[in-house]
Amino acid sequence: MQLGAFSISLAVKNLDASRIFYEKFGFKAFTGGASMNYLIMKNGDHVIGLFQGMFEKNTLTFNPGWDSNAQQLSTFTDVRDLQRQLKAQGVAFQVEADESTTGPASFFVLDPDGNPILIDQHV
Repeated sequence: MQLGAFSISLAVKNLDASRIFYEKFGFKAFTGGASMNYLIMKNGDHVIGLFQGMFEKNTLTFNPGWDSNAQQLSTFTDVRDLQRQLKAQGVAFQVEADESTTGPASFFVLDPDGNPILIDQHV
């Protein structure tokens, strides 16, 4: 099962304070900004997303179709195929992707400890 690029999406209270903090660890802004209430930061291949007012909890995020530089992969497993595979294994969904569509879509699941996992396809 190919899940695509991985990042942690952090629910932050103050986007600018969080940006300054993570810059001390060598992270640099990659995309997003204060006007959008989110900032994606990178340190090498490590990616974190800072999201102010968008998520209730820190979330594991996977992006089918993307590499760690948000570049489209030539081949990847579509989010709807991933959803079908997980359903077949008995995974419960909080939010499902519409399987009658193509292109961008997402779904949300919770792990056994209640940690959110977002599978978010942008292509």
